[in-house]
Amino acid sequence: MASRSLFFRLFSLLMISSFAFVEVAMAGDPDILTDFVVPQNVTKVDGSFFTFTGMRVLVGSKPPTAFTVLKATKAEFPALDGQSVSYAVLEYAPGTTNPPHTHPRSAELLFLIGGSLQVGFVDTTNKLFTKTLQVGDIFVFPKGLVHFQYNADPNNPALAISAFGSASAGTVSLPSTLFTTGIDDNVLAISFKTDVATIQALKAGLAPKP
Repeated sequence: MASRSLFFRLFSLLMISSFAFVEVAMAGDPDILTDFVVPQNVTKVDGSFFTFTGMRVLVGSKPPTAFTVLKATKAEFPALDGQSVSYAVLEYAPGTTNPPHTHPRSAELLFLIGGSLQVGFVDTTNKLFTKTLQVGDIFVFPKGLVHFQYNADPNNPALAISAFGSASAGTVSLPSTLFTTGIDDNVLAISFKTDVATIQALKAGLAPKP
């Protein structure tokens, strides 16, 4: 897929833009008093500690069949702890979406490197901002606001990289948070002005498949 080769050609550009973004944004992480943070279970610190190889699976991989996210946060890459930066590679199969969600600890800077995406966010006045992105476009989702991405192309996948101003931006998915965490059916039915049967159907549809 052409977007795969474009991924590597444009990755250096993303590095520059994302670190500039981190410098001007208010970090969601506390300042540290050392150059970097070493986990207690790490006994040897060399170049390997500062290297993340988890993205190698993208090289030569087949186009996605669903929406997938490959993360490089401090959970996957401990060297990021205290550095106020992280990444995610987002792959969108044709017709798939990254459902409405928020990142409570950081804004998101999305760089589209393959395909096209419809993106948007809703601010605290309930105003919707949307845009259809083309390859090479960058879009910022402000910190903590509900946002989404949608690959409306029925035939071609899309590929994007997101940078965050936190080593652990966090993700709160609205569908999962509302309908898979045990909130009472009556509370949801009243809130959404519907009936309990509809709420139960939504919960069943979002329940993990056995």
